[in-house]
Amino acid sequence: MQDLEGITVISVEQAVAAPYASGRLAQGGARVIKVERPEGDFARRYDTLVNGDSAYFVWLNHGKESICLDLKQSSEQALLQKLIQSADVFIQNLAPGVAARLGFDAESLSARYPSLIVCNISGFGQTGPYANQKAYDLLIQAESGLCAINGTAEGAARVGVSVCDIAAGMTAYQSILQALFARERDTQRKGRSINVSLYHALADWMNVPYLQYRYGHRDPGRQGLKHPTIAPYGAYPCADGKFILISIQNEREWQNLCEQVLRQPELTKSTGFANNTDRVDNRETVDGIVASEFAKRSRDENIVLLEAAGIAFGRLSELDDLINHPQNKYLTVNTENGPVELLAPDGKTLNPDISASVPTLDQHGSSIRAEFG
Repeated sequence: MQDLEGITVISVEQAVAAPYASGRLAQGGARVIKVERPEGDFARRYDTLVNGDSAYFVWLNHGKESICLDLKQSSEQALLQKLIQSADVFIQNLAPGVAARLGFDAESLSARYPSLIVCNISGFGQTGPYANQKAYDLLIQAESGLCAINGTAEGAARVGVSVCDIAAGMTAYQSILQALFARERDTQRKGRSINVSLYHALADWMNVPYLQYRYGHRDPGRQGLKHPTIAPYGAYPCADGKFILISIQNEREWQNLCEQVLRQPELTKSTGFANNTDRVDNRETVDGIVASEFAKRSRDENIVLLEAAGIAFGRLSELDDLINHPQNKYLTVNTENGPVELLAPDGKTLNPDISASVPTLDQHGSSIRAEFG
């Protein structure tokens, strides 16, 4: 038996955040019925780079059933009501106000189906002055202050993956699992209304720079490949032109680095180097010493010394390196154009024997209509 077998999820979804949450539930064994607009989830057409399919869509939608509903039609709204009536979880990330206008707001659904878990995913939440504002990932990266701490001194930069959408999807997923667990322990099997927004999910992730700035009056700024409050912690070029990143987390590691890698044990007692606060204030000099020593050796030669000294390090990988990374684990999913290998999370929640196929548009429409119509 799969972990979430017997759980039915109806998700009126598009793009990334809601499909991420429902996709993780599908991987756990839940039955996920993806409700798409007649023209389909627009993420289907983000690109055609995965054998004709969209990378986002393949990643987020395998293991689901697809049905197209035109929710402007009363008959289609009635069918959606029947689907929800049979469900344990209802997820939606429609544009602000649409679900309520159609009668699928949390209050109406919870009154009608007391055991239902309703999860609304929006840009800015259900209340507040921005509640009705449309929002997408990059817009929230900027709005949340993430772009103020991401990039280099020359300017802001977008995080290269849809981090706000993913944060919201992860928050929705864990909140739904918590609600399912709570319902199991409730003698009345009472459901729950969950509100998740891209802004608030990412704002939670921004708590460290927020706290540092609000209470410590320290703006971390844009540090590129450096850590704003730890030194040395960043990327350094080696003699072969490759980069290596190191991270010093405590004074014991700093001592090992100075003695065994930099060959300058006197630094541990020198003014401006003795503790992390001093090193951050003196970062330019610290980084110069580390960079000068690393530049004498190839990356592999530096790694030998770092491993012996017990210093954490990372290689600055290109996408070619990612494709061939020896630690990769894979999940194979089926598409209409053949199997695709996805990078898999290293966790116990994946059920590899679940049929992982990416649905074509309205692939299961006829069978679902027959079942519920």
